[in-house]
Amino acid sequence: TTPVRGSAFIPGSRSAFTSTRTDHTHPNWLSVALAFGTSAFLWALLFKQHSTDVHEYRVRNGLQ
Repeated sequence: TTPVRGSAFIPGSRSAFTSTRTDHTHPNWLSVALAFGTSAFLWALLFKQHSTDVHEYRVRNGLQ
């Protein structure tokens, strides 16, 4: 079927709005776990880098 001329529907396009509301009673646990896991990983990486930097600072300045 061919779309009607002047129709707002264009095949393959994506709408910026969804037709249904998000169901907050059933969260997407995979996305939640991925978000928290990524955040925890980045914080651990930050703390590790900070410890390395502090150790290097102390060695360079003869504090250790």
